[in-house]
Amino acid sequence: MAYSFLLQDSYNARKNFAASHSILDDANAAIWLPSLYNETGDLKRLKRTLSVGEFSDNNSSSNNNNNDSIPRNNSMSSLSSIPRLQFRDHIWTYTQRYLAAEAVEEAAAAIIGGENGVGGVALEEGNGDGMKLVQQLISCAEAVACRDKSHASLLLSELRANALVFGSSFQRVASCFVQGLADRLALVQPLGAVGYISPKTNIMDIASEKKEEALRLVYEICPHIQFGHFVANSSILEAFEGESSVHVVDLGMTLGLPNGHQWRSLIQSLAERASPPACLRITAVGLCIDKFRAIGDELETYALGLGLNLEFSIVQSNLETLKPEDIKVLPREVLVVNSILQLHCVVKESRGALNSVLQIIHELSPKVLVLVEQDSSHNGPFFLGRFMESLHYYSAIFDSLDAMLPKYDTKRAKVEQFYFAEEIKNIVSCEGPARVERHERVDQWRRRMSRAGFQPMPLKMLAQGKQWLNSVNACEGYTVVEEKGCLVLGWKSRPIVAASCWKC
Repeated sequence: MAYSFLLQDSYNARKNFAASHSILDDANAAIWLPSLYNETGDLKRLKRTLSVGEFSDNNSSSNNNNNDSIPRNNSMSSLSSIPRLQFRDHIWTYTQRYLAAEAVEEAAAAIIGGENGVGGVALEEGNGDGMKLVQQLISCAEAVACRDKSHASLLLSELRANALVFGSSFQRVASCFVQGLADRLALVQPLGAVGYISPKTNIMDIASEKKEEALRLVYEICPHIQFGHFVANSSILEAFEGESSVHVVDLGMTLGLPNGHQWRSLIQSLAERASPPACLRITAVGLCIDKFRAIGDELETYALGLGLNLEFSIVQSNLETLKPEDIKVLPREVLVVNSILQLHCVVKESRGALNSVLQIIHELSPKVLVLVEQDSSHNGPFFLGRFMESLHYYSAIFDSLDAMLPKYDTKRAKVEQFYFAEEIKNIVSCEGPARVERHERVDQWRRRMSRAGFQPMPLKMLAQGKQWLNSVNACEGYTVVEEKGCLVLGWKSRPIVAASCWKC
């Protein structure tokens, strides 16, 4: 049975538009309108007759493109009476659908492909209602992408009634995407206008008390961050073996988590060695100075109690403004760099910001760079593709929360609404510099790191990873696998977080 993922009236509207605009039927232009359906309504794969590079789906850049970038031929002379702006907007609208069609189809197929629902994520309230909610979400995302405010507003009203914050796991994740779609709809301008209204706030503003609490709960409940700490500390301990002067540079200080959980574990392991290092230095890089000072004071006291000499310092800088001279490296000390869920925030369209950060790290010549990132493609150039990928990814996370916590658990609601919902809204509603949740797959990180001059250090610790997963009593359904030298934490075969190590 084929499921319709785009509303039938949307499909009919496209057919009518194509029929009324002969330019789209011109053989030389060879433009195929994107549809996931044939005449009988069955799901089908589309062929491409134009290269993806000929068009851009970015809201800001596509509107500023010169009109000459769109191929034209003699058949266009009959359209001289149509305003250029109106024609461009029509082309932009349907090009969005065209370029995202394959991504939508693949993600939709993944959602309906499993016996139990979304890639192993159950649609608890019955497949009929669950699939209807998926259909509404994708249709609404398409309407928002095409700046069809009236249609999108109608669908949002229906979604708000069906996507319940305390409903099934998929209803709960859908409620977060509804918030993101509503925010994006409020920011885009109608057809004919140029540009994109920037949001007033972004996810990297100083965290509220609620978000700080949600972060602590994520650390306690979900194994994602703890997994990163485990892999990082195991790699750092190996790098520090037999060394007397060691130095850790922590980018972001693990999101400002209180108590310095990661470094308490490292300090204890170093202190228990037969020949502990004479000096351990930890440098925190970030803007949360007060938090870092409190963490540093606690760690120094903790290390002193174990007989270890710890020097804690702070570099008040975000990653984009970091300079090599900000990091003080002493002669003959072994340096490692620790990045837990940080570098994706400096991945921009131009790639310059990330390249700059990686160049600075490379100049420091660390013995090891530990990189832990979300393993999902939330930085694609096309909105609909990003939407579908993030829907699949966060559906798996919300399913894991459903397996761990009761439906009306307060902690669960805080984690969902004040942590993961903030990530979802940033991915869905923001563009340009405001969009900082630019998660990428581990293969893309391999390419980026190699271009920056880093060499992979394969992690051969699959057995230890599985033992760790058992030791933390993670919910059944979590998995640890080794993939091309990386260690990946997943939920029911869906990758969630990937850890890798690099050397200069």
